[in-house]
Amino acid sequence: MDFSGPPSTSPAPRWLRALVGLQVRRPFVPIIVVCITALVGFLLAARLELKTRFDQLLPENQPSVREIRRVMDRTRAASKIFVVLEGEKSEELRTLGNALTERLPSAESRVETAEDSLAAAKSYLEPRAGLFLPKDELRKLRDDVDARWEWEVARQDGSAFDETEAPPPELSAEELKKRFKKYEPNGAQSFPDGYFQSQDRRALVVMAQTLIPSGDLTNSKIALSRVKEQVAATKRELGFDHVRVGYAGDLVSGLNEYGAIRDDLTQVGSLGVLFVLIVVLLYFMRLRALFTMGITIGVGIAWTFGITKVCIGHLNVVTGALFSIIAGNGINFGILYMARYFEERRLGRPVEDAILIAHRTTMSATLTVAMGAAAAYGSLGISEFRVFRHFAFIGATGMACCWIATYWVTPALLAAIERRWPFGGNGTTWFSRIRLRGIPYSALLIPTIRTIPRFLAGAGILAAVAGVVCTVEYMRHDPMEYNMRRLENDLGGAKESSRISRLASDIMGRRFDAGMVVMAERIDQVRALKAMLEKKRDEAPPDEKPFEAVHTAVDFVPEDQPDKIPLLVQIREKLIRARELKVISDQEWQELTRVMPPEDLKPITLESLPEQVVRPFMERDGTRGRIVVVEPTAGTDDSDLRYLLRWADSFRETKLPNGEIVRGSGRPVIFADMLKSVIRDVPRAVALSLGLTLLAVVLLFRRGRQSFMVVGALLLGVAWLGLYMQITHTRLNFVNFVALPVTFGVGVDYAVNIVQRYTSERGRNILRAVRTTGGAVVLCSSTTTLGYLALLGSINQAIRGLGAIAVIGEVTCLGAAVLVLPAILYLRERSKNRTRRSRRPPQSLRERELGGASENV
Repeated sequence: MDFSGPPSTSPAPRWLRALVGLQVRRPFVPIIVVCITALVGFLLAARLELKTRFDQLLPENQPSVREIRRVMDRTRAASKIFVVLEGEKSEELRTLGNALTERLPSAESRVETAEDSLAAAKSYLEPRAGLFLPKDELRKLRDDVDARWEWEVARQDGSAFDETEAPPPELSAEELKKRFKKYEPNGAQSFPDGYFQSQDRRALVVMAQTLIPSGDLTNSKIALSRVKEQVAATKRELGFDHVRVGYAGDLVSGLNEYGAIRDDLTQVGSLGVLFVLIVVLLYFMRLRALFTMGITIGVGIAWTFGITKVCIGHLNVVTGALFSIIAGNGINFGILYMARYFEERRLGRPVEDAILIAHRTTMSATLTVAMGAAAAYGSLGISEFRVFRHFAFIGATGMACCWIATYWVTPALLAAIERRWPFGGNGTTWFSRIRLRGIPYSALLIPTIRTIPRFLAGAGILAAVAGVVCTVEYMRHDPMEYNMRRLENDLGGAKESSRISRLASDIMGRRFDAGMVVMAERIDQVRALKAMLEKKRDEAPPDEKPFEAVHTAVDFVPEDQPDKIPLLVQIREKLIRARELKVISDQEWQELTRVMPPEDLKPITLESLPEQVVRPFMERDGTRGRIVVVEPTAGTDDSDLRYLLRWADSFRETKLPNGEIVRGSGRPVIFADMLKSVIRDVPRAVALSLGLTLLAVVLLFRRGRQSFMVVGALLLGVAWLGLYMQITHTRLNFVNFVALPVTFGVGVDYAVNIVQRYTSERGRNILRAVRTTGGAVVLCSSTTTLGYLALLGSINQAIRGLGAIAVIGEVTCLGAAVLVLPAILYLRERSKNRTRRSRRPPQSLRERELGGASENV
């Protein structure tokens, strides 16, 4: 199992002897220190906050982040709860909805307003619809009403009435309503029936507006709980227990997503640690190994995430997956140490000597491996994408903490266990032999290398060549993932909540909820900003429209009102007089009163508009009118990143005619910046990781041939990974990209250990090196692979993609290190041996007889 080379004959440094003496003679001192520090780390880690908003993944100095922060500070950062009522009787739904609009708003429920219709908006806007008509059309309507009025009066009193003359067009109540409302502003006609109901009237939505910002989980839970209690009480009171109720909205979906992500990360992390410990137990077949390494890796993880709490303060969807990854990578140091310790104990060495030798023979090698892995993680730190920088910090810190924990607490635990249960096992039965030596993970390596070395070498090199070609082709054709649905959480068990959410979305539409906010500095900029945005939209090709419409509060303030009001007053007077003459029936008059200009008609101003109308355009301090909402193109999918890029570019920065710049932000802009960051950082991070890995290899071996063997094996594995990604059409995204640079630092470990053992022995026998090293290398790879494999159980599709690429990278780098590289070296050794034999002088008959006799003996 040892692959660190034979024990060095040089004396151990004094500090190392002192450290080992402390760990062996007073083991409980380091154990107590570790327990205290690990407890502190655990308590800190338990307070880590999980952040799931995408704008939290970019740096604070990013223009789009600064702008969205500015918008959030000035707007009413409200979350909504949609209470979806379903039943067979529309009147019952409306009755219950009306009751809830009165009872839901309260300080306890954190609900500011509750609405089930646009009653306030319609009752204000409909009678004033004529103000939105252009002056020419309003004059034409006035003239048509006058002409019809004069004709009706003439017809009734018979004065100057000419029956041969064609009468003016008849103006029915329906025709008048249609002409009055022709230019009603966007949004006023969304719910002709007034109520937020489905077309079949079997579902109604009560929209509860809160002032709870996105991400405030504590208040969100309280609000949803209070709303559910009030809905249940109201149903019982009205006798509507048969009405079905569901909940949707961004507050509800945010809570569901957070809970699912939190539980998922806990499950994935626990599963990864469990997998790793099981494979360790199967390899060593000793409970002391399981106990010691379980404690060691637990300490390393506690330290890592305790430091994360102090330095970063939170986790995100990506860094939360590092629990499993660090467990799989960090336990490898303990595996190497434990393997060497058990080897020395089987040789009969005392505990202190075995621990000292394990320190001396593994410390430098594992430190090199830890530095390589930390460098691979650290290479992600060059990115401006905050999730990558945090991933780099936590990953590198995890490698350092696990290495320190291995050489600080593992020896002390082993020494303490030896006091009570000394190392034993004589290998007289099959089980005791397995228990003594563990399960040989490399049992098939030697026969395979001996039997088919040419096939392994040839197939490996040919696959690598194909991989290089495929990788070039892969990079030439845009490898990025543009379907955002493939990055979302797969909540397969939440079918009912998904149905309710779709139903609420169908009823309420996505005009304002899906629209992006652009904040003007002054109200006088709004009309110019809207005009410039609409110009961008109109200039785009028909099939590439960046957005559907631009909505502002100013849309509800008609122009030229002083000129229009007298015309509307005249129309009103004529219609009233027509009613007095019985020209207009009672039924028609009832319809006309909805759009009839009020008697005290006054100009509409931003201040006079009902709050229900201008709420989407109101700021936190009550200021109205500076918010502009850009509605996405109808029929587009906002999970299509290509469309989001086009949408983002349309309002990210708008230059007004006077030269002023108005900037916008939101989900499309944030995603666009994330994509640009990934595209920019992929080659940089991969190049840096490869460069740091090569540097570590050169510093370790300091010989060109050995370094060439290690780097060659690594590049073989990476080329195979490229072949896999091209064949399976794997796309890179914001998350799985991190597997690429990490593969260099972690994947080089296996070739390093094979080559180090191979070159450290006299005679350089690759089969002996694989026999003594292969099992531990396979075990190290297995633990790392299982740490990644646990990610495949995540509900997040992006995390599953990260796990898949990382697992394949591990398998390909391991295969190159323990099969292809040994096969090439074996063929080289065999060729040398044949050449050496062919150069020997011919033997005499007597020498051949003696040689044959010696072989028989």
